[in-house]
Amino acid sequence: MSKFGHSYRIPARTSVSDFPNTIHSQSLSIPASYPVYFTHNVFNPSNPCLFQAITHAELNRRHRIFVIIDNGVQRARPQLANDLTTYVNHYKHNMELTASPHVVPGGERSKNDPCLPTRLQKRLCQLNMDRQSIVLIVGGGAVLDMAGYAAATTHRGLRVIRLPTTVLSQGDGGLGVKNGINAFGVKNFLGTFSVPFAIVNDTQFLDTLPARHRISGMAEAVKVALIREKEFFDWLEENATALTNFEPSSLAYLVRHSAEIHLHHIASSGDPFESGSARPLDFGHWAAHKLETLSSYRLHHGEAVAIGIAIDSRYSTEIGLLSEEACGRILRLLDLLQLPSWHRILDLKGPDGLLKIIRGLDEFKEHIGGDLTLTLLKQIGEGTDVGQIDHTVIHRALSWLKQRHTSSCASR
Repeated sequence: MSKFGHSYRIPARTSVSDFPNTIHSQSLSIPASYPVYFTHNVFNPSNPCLFQAITHAELNRRHRIFVIIDNGVQRARPQLANDLTTYVNHYKHNMELTASPHVVPGGERSKNDPCLPTRLQKRLCQLNMDRQSIVLIVGGGAVLDMAGYAAATTHRGLRVIRLPTTVLSQGDGGLGVKNGINAFGVKNFLGTFSVPFAIVNDTQFLDTLPARHRISGMAEAVKVALIREKEFFDWLEENATALTNFEPSSLAYLVRHSAEIHLHHIASSGDPFESGSARPLDFGHWAAHKLETLSSYRLHHGEAVAIGIAIDSRYSTEIGLLSEEACGRILRLLDLLQLPSWHRILDLKGPDGLLKIIRGLDEFKEHIGGDLTLTLLKQIGEGTDVGQIDHTVIHRALSWLKQRHTSSCASR
């Protein structure tokens, strides 16, 4: 008699034939949603935005919060930790800090140090952070990725609230369900898909962002305009001067509209966890990821994406998909926004005499699951997926871009 009240008789002998082949199809329906807030001066106690982000699922409890801050943000805003403490104390009936904010290196080096996530996990363990606790990450995209990976692999997932602080992370990189770190010389080789608890975009952080970072972040807005919305591309053209002058309302619109298009795609594509091989939001990224690695990350992600956009746009023209006029508009917009369309790294060759950048196609193929599917352009605002890339045509596109770059430099 079993403990559940049923008796079983085990046959004396069994064989494989006693167990016919069967299959049970297990279906899981897991709802996933998270609020995304747009605000200004998030740590002003009179601004309830962060309070709402923390308490949106459960109001009547005291939430335990561990804060991770990008050291670049800390340098730009040395009062940040005090502002955050003041904010939490203002709402002390609903939240508490488990420790002083933890400052980590910013930029891609945070994703290149395999010890950094482990140190964060150890700290989370020491503080007895549980799956109802909140990890608040304040920083650029690389820190969001690395710290998000540490939180996602602690107790199989702590609640994460992202507070992106760059144009790139507010308009794109900090919005989705991915996190990760670089490993074995490969971009984002280790990581998870993990739905954030909430995202808070505060435009005030852009005020202290270095000019190079602000400009670099605009590349993802160009990308999403090219594959999704011609009207946004037209707006970028018309407002390029205001954007490079960092006019606050123009920069805020670029960030918010780019974020809205990205969020709409994530919600409506039917593949937020990238189980398929088509990834239109990765337009221009096969080359970008390789360029970052080849430059030892001296090239910022947005700068590498801009060059990747130029390569894929020119390739689209070389195979007859995209008109010469449209390709010219794209490259002129990159020029107007002070984004690069060429870099000398593109000339580097390996021991076999082949261009090193071409290896980026193989790595991207591995990254997306084994089948190569790239998004190219039919026209501004409309992408199309292709499954084959001709290396000869890539060389032709690269030669064309190099000649354009050389001519441009000579005319200055």
